[in-house]
Parts: sequence; C-alpha cells; structure tokens
Amino acid sequence: MAKKKQLKVTQIGSPIGRPKDQRATLVGLGLNKMHRSRVLEDTPSVRGMCAKIHHLVKVEEVSA
Repeated sequence: MAKKKQLKVTQIGSPIGRPKDQRATLVGLGLNKMHRSRVLEDTPSVRGMCAKIHHLVKVEEVSA
C-alpha cells in the first residue's frame, strides 16, 4: 500500500489587511500565526488553497 503524499505548509505572511477570503483560507489550512506549520495530505483542494494564498505561505513536499 502506497503512502499518501504530504505537504508542509508554513505561514510566512501576515493576514493583516488581506481580504476576508484569504484570511478564511489560512484558517481552513489550520494556520493562524506567523511561522506556524502544518503537515497536510496532498489533495487537489489543499493545493488549490495553497495556490490561492501562495504569497502568504511556503509549501514543501514531505518525504515520509
């Protein structure tokens, strides 16, 4: 059984002064403070959320 790919998403930008939908996307990814990281399953929805706020997050593939 193949392991599912994972992404490490780290918040590098502040949501201050950003539109509500970008703030909500950060919360949806489980991020709420600068330099916090989450390891999430690599799915199209997570990729889309990261693409929407690419200027606020750093995305790395986790080799597990």
